[in-house]
Amino acid sequence: MPGSAKTMAVCTVGALVVATAYTVALGGNGWLWFLWVVLASVTVGVAAGRRV
Repeated sequence: MPGSAKTMAVCTVGALVVATAYTVALGGNGWLWFLWVVLASVTVGVAAGRRV
């Protein structure tokens, strides 16, 4: 996995941790999870595109 894709993967995992902590502490937020799903989708797309 190239550097930029690896950086995005680390950011996505970090965002997952933040979203989970926020949900546990303050309750669920649909926009937060929606944005995380978008970030995860973009990360998967970048990782798949870099392999070709």
